[in-house]
Amino acid sequence: MTGSSNIKPKGSLLAALDVGSSKIACFIGRIIDDEGAFEVIGVGHRPSQGVKNGAVIDLDEAEAAIRHAVHSAENMAAQVMKGYPLREVIANVSGLQASSHGHSVDVQINGHEITDNDVRRALARAQERESSQDFELLHTIPTFFRIDGQDGITEPRGMFAENMQVDVHLVAGDAPSLRNMAACVERSHLDISALCVSSYASGLAALVEDEMDLGCTVIDIGGGVTSFAVFHSGRMIYCDAVSLGGINVTKDIAQGLTTSIVDAERLKILYGSAMATQTDDSELIDVPRLGEDERSKPNHVPRAFLIGIIQPRMEEILELVRGKMNDSGVGKIAGRRVVFTGGASQLPGIRELGQHVLDKQVRLGKPIRTLGLPDAVSGPAFTTAAGLLSYAAEHSDEMPAEIMAQVRPESVIERAKLWLRENW
Repeated sequence: MTGSSNIKPKGSLLAALDVGSSKIACFIGRIIDDEGAFEVIGVGHRPSQGVKNGAVIDLDEAEAAIRHAVHSAENMAAQVMKGYPLREVIANVSGLQASSHGHSVDVQINGHEITDNDVRRALARAQERESSQDFELLHTIPTFFRIDGQDGITEPRGMFAENMQVDVHLVAGDAPSLRNMAACVERSHLDISALCVSSYASGLAALVEDEMDLGCTVIDIGGGVTSFAVFHSGRMIYCDAVSLGGINVTKDIAQGLTTSIVDAERLKILYGSAMATQTDDSELIDVPRLGEDERSKPNHVPRAFLIGIIQPRMEEILELVRGKMNDSGVGKIAGRRVVFTGGASQLPGIRELGQHVLDKQVRLGKPIRTLGLPDAVSGPAFTTAAGLLSYAAEHSDEMPAEIMAQVRPESVIERAKLWLRENW
């Protein structure tokens, strides 16, 4: 939010924890200037355990995987951290455990100059409407401003007005799922400083400014969940998810070719594609038979069989995303640009399939705003982890707790109500 002091001071340490269905990753970063730029000083990751479709299903297994990932990142950053362990992290929330809502709030300015606190008052009012024991607010994002009925205001602070209307995008997380996530992290002797929806983090890491401004959809194809977020005018205006991902493709291959999950994943990586080509029928691949000795006779099948299993599932995932976008009403303002991120977006042919199904311009995304990222973790699979650091460094003013902590009531009556709330 332009004009607010939401940038961490130089030298601050940040830590991000991406808990996914296929991997768990921890990035440690350090702010290197007064503009909020940061560099990565520690990285750790390992295969996921105890997590399914983005939700924790086994506390012990998830805790062990988190501990290993965090410990690896701490070891890499040991020289900078000087023996001090991590105390808090910003963690991701699967799109399946989040819901996206919009509210419009009016604030009376009475001819005065609009201040930062006026904007916070509007955001606080929107948050009060969304309060529920079943959900916990994750993001409070002002998307559009109107001053005395005039649209198209991008920065209202400093302007004079009688009335300001703010459209606010609120994202809430499922409280029980978040408590399970918090339990795993706390058992690893860490506190969660903030939570961020995975697709929002991916967008912050992978999109250029013009894409955020003109309209763009980030589709993060993970192991068990495909999350997506729509950006416009520099803000995230909608997010959602479908409960399918790369793991479902692997299971389809294992079932269709009667092979093990491990071999199915290997075949997907080595020979898989999201789009069929003319040479697929003539190319043969060796598919190990389920339960048989590796030294048994080769089992050659055309590569076309493999792609014939992958392509329908990937089409289904993209069609479900398209359907949710159209049903939400944001399809028309989302622009004609799509950026794919996530581990499963590395499948060859995914860009062409996306252009065909979504009828949009498609590119593959990866972290582009993160300094010091090792090559091994600079690909699409680690976009969310890198984006979590960006969110922690530059977007603390969208965190609901920060808004409520900083907002000041303007009238005597509102101040009295606040005093009563705090003291009684």
